Amino acid sequence: MAARADRPAVGERAAALRAAQAALAAEHAAVYGYGVVGGRIGDDRLAEAREGYAAHRARRDDLARTVRDLGSSPTSAAPAYALPFAVPDAPAAVRLAAELENRVAAVYADLVRASTGSLRRQAAGALREAAVRAVRWRGGGVAFPGLTERAAPATPSASPSGGSDGV
Repeated sequence: MAARADRPAVGERAAALRAAQAALAAEHAAVYGYGVVGGRIGDDRLAEAREGYAAHRARRDDLARTVRDLGSSPTSAAPAYALPFAVPDAPAAVRLAAELENRVAAVYADLVRASTGSLRRQAAGALREAAVRAVRWRGGGVAFPGLTERAAPATPSASPSGGSDGV
């Protein structure tokens, strides 16, 4: 039986679900990471850190609904995540915020590729927002946010404590 035009085929739906779960896991890690950023950032950028934290919480909640709408249970947040580097001060907090945004952009690029329709539009919007935040934190941008990270050599990821993958 052919898939209806308004519904993705089973394989496409499974790919979209996997990508949505990965994006949800990345958002959980970003929320955690922004907690660290907020604790170390200087007063001059605290409002920006709060905005990033709120944006990731909202995206996380939207993705949890999306995963449920796709017929699955949303991935839960880990109790803690390993950071990609030590964050002892405000400059390190700025680097962490930029890194979090780069990692989130990468998983949203995957979700754009794996989805269609409104989910693809939402993922593209989230990719754009993460790229803009990364530029603000870093002070410069990249040509194709979310894609350059895929071409770079792998670096340790911020994984949840306990071994499962995260962002």
